[in-house]
Amino acid sequence: MLVKEAPKQIGSVAKESGVPIKTIRYYEELGLLKASGRTEGGFRLFNSDVLTRLNFIKRAQSLGLSLSEIKEFLDVHDEGDLPCEHVKVKLQDKLTIIDEQIKQLLILKLELEGLLSGWETIPENSESTICPIIEQT
Repeated sequence: MLVKEAPKQIGSVAKESGVPIKTIRYYEELGLLKASGRTEGGFRLFNSDVLTRLNFIKRAQSLGLSLSEIKEFLDVHDEGDLPCEHVKVKLQDKLTIIDEQIKQLLILKLELEGLLSGWETIPENSESTICPIIEQT
């Protein structure tokens, strides 16, 4: 027989997960987490699965996923389905974006290298320019 864990107060959840109380409240406000109730003193109570959800949220964020994307995945999960196909599509989108950012950064790197290669040929001080290295096209 499975023994159900007693609900955890928000402070315990924060301590066990390493997520600040304020962040847990924010996640609840966004619908990422759901409190199971409150104590007589008004403290939020969470079921033990909240730690799994918080770990999922932290890991998904570390992969560059937004909180709204993460909420979509959790909503699918809460409906009883695995969100893996949704996650796969989002991660493929992230890869496409990263590839484009890498291209743009390589272009910028070449431009900066070109500017720096001309550093020794700075013209005389002119009142009409701030920094000729930056202003050259």
